[in-house]
Amino acid sequence: MNKIFLVILLSVLSTTLMAKSIVVLGDSISASYGIDVDQGWVSLLQKKLQQENKPYTIFNESISGDTTAGGLARIDKALDLHKPTIVLLELGANDGLRGLSPKKMKHNLAEISRRVQQRGATVLLLGMRIPPNYGKRYIDMFYNIYPQLAEEMKISLVPFLLEDIALHKQLMQNDGLHPSTLAQPLIAKKVWKHLYPLLEQ
Repeated sequence: MNKIFLVILLSVLSTTLMAKSIVVLGDSISASYGIDVDQGWVSLLQKKLQQENKPYTIFNESISGDTTAGGLARIDKALDLHKPTIVLLELGANDGLRGLSPKKMKHNLAEISRRVQQRGATVLLLGMRIPPNYGKRYIDMFYNIYPQLAEEMKISLVPFLLEDIALHKQLMQNDGLHPSTLAQPLIAKKVWKHLYPLLEQ
């Protein structure tokens, strides 16, 4: 019995030591706004990790309505709590919708990324876009932040998280801003494509 107990204990300890964490720092797109949390892309991504036997646990630190400033205020606590090896950074849309300074937005995203990298973790930046009624100049300034930041800080990028989704009514909720339940597997698949190479590092 003692030998069996020891084998079980060693197995549990081994699994615990191998387990790694991923933090999702985002807004309503990642917080499953308007849909069941279990059907959200973050939950689906966790199931994919399990199916692929990847020893990662996702901790979703997303808050609906959050801005890059809010994410910056919260990142240290999330890093201390979860000690992630990877952070999925999905913020900026609410900065854009509120017409906030693109320069300040880029600064906040850069500072979040720096703090993540200082902890030895990897950043996967999830790019967003805003509706066309904000004017071409502002939209271009907003969207260009993501590739610029990815290049400057040498971090991986999903260019536009809702590409091939945002313009399809059946894949969006009635507000036209948030993806529907039908869109969640597509988002999870898109993120997985960029996340998978990072798991192997």
